[in-house]
Amino acid sequence: MSERNRIAVVGLGEVHPPQGMSQRMSASEAARLAIADAGLQTSDIDGAIDLRRTGGGGDRASYSDTFTRFGGITNAQFYFTIGRGGALAGLATAAATGFLDRGLAKYVLCVAAVDDWSKAEESKKHGHRGMSHAEKEGYWGKALGDLRAASHHSWMAARHMAEYGTTSEQLGAISVAQRQWACLNPTARMYGRPITIEDHQSSPWVVEPYHRLDCSLISDGAIAFILTTEDRAKDLKQQPIYVSGQGFGEVNDGLWWEKKNLTHMAVPKARDLAFAQAGITLDDIDTAQLYDCFTGEVLLQLEDYGWAEKGGGGKFVASGATAPGGDGIPVNTGGGLLSNWHLGDAVGFAEAVTQLRGHAGERQVKDAKIALSTGHGGELVSPSMCSIHTTTILTAE
Repeated sequence: MSERNRIAVVGLGEVHPPQGMSQRMSASEAARLAIADAGLQTSDIDGAIDLRRTGGGGDRASYSDTFTRFGGITNAQFYFTIGRGGALAGLATAAATGFLDRGLAKYVLCVAAVDDWSKAEESKKHGHRGMSHAEKEGYWGKALGDLRAASHHSWMAARHMAEYGTTSEQLGAISVAQRQWACLNPTARMYGRPITIEDHQSSPWVVEPYHRLDCSLISDGAIAFILTTEDRAKDLKQQPIYVSGQGFGEVNDGLWWEKKNLTHMAVPKARDLAFAQAGITLDDIDTAQLYDCFTGEVLLQLEDYGWAEKGGGGKFVASGATAPGGDGIPVNTGGGLLSNWHLGDAVGFAEAVTQLRGHAGERQVKDAKIALSTGHGGELVSPSMCSIHTTTILTAE
């Protein structure tokens, strides 16, 4: 990002609604909160992006043609939908940057919402378990037993165990650490509910090697954030949090059947691009919000970014390096998708902004100035592991 065109996050709104609140209602409320947080009016918003999950959970309907109207946004010159699996905030930020850089918008509102918890509860009434799942044309997972995300994500953890001797207890250390962070976050779904390694080991199997406590939550809720240029950001209500670097990677430059992608994620290209733009190294990062749909993804990212050597991630997390008071890197300080709530990478993005603003309360990382937020999603073939990786560097000044 050039200095003169730096983009900043200036408004943030989060909604954790009661069960039964529609996506549109929670999205509208999150948008209202973000606009108020920035000290703006709805009339100031002249661009909007609807963040929606797609690949990985079946095709999901878009309402980009109407979502601005529910929020009372009448001055938007453009609005569209973006997202790929859990890669939402990273992609939306990159898209919004193009409009802001070219002067096509002054303030871009990005909104994500889910009602998976409510849908899961409705499914239970019909004798089913889990959230509703829309199959895509050509989907062949059921014929081979791949019914849900836990199925194909488990391949990564299993392969890592086979190659490097990683243990289930080491994966459990990730769950325990993130629950410790969640117990410092009053808005986390698992606040006040600590767990131990023994709890992890005794939780039911979902798909080996994943126990239930290796799996992320399902949630209702919404997150909204507002992006603008540096010159406008300085005059607004909140401290600007700058998008100092972004990078994207895809695993399609490798071959699935060679199995490397079962123990590596598409981190290097994304990492190197973002770090170069921000002018930082790994040692400069104060907190990392790593996409954590399952514990295995956290482990792989800790290795692929360089906090641990490949194969050494298990020992790293077992030492408590990512937990409160650890001597490594504070990871997923709000509890992450495992213990806070689930709305793709928007959860980590929002936590990164909160940390850099110094608004994280009891879980605040001391003197946090640089945060890493990552995203994960998309499919090359279906079923398969998610293929995209997004790296976003956020900084406070």
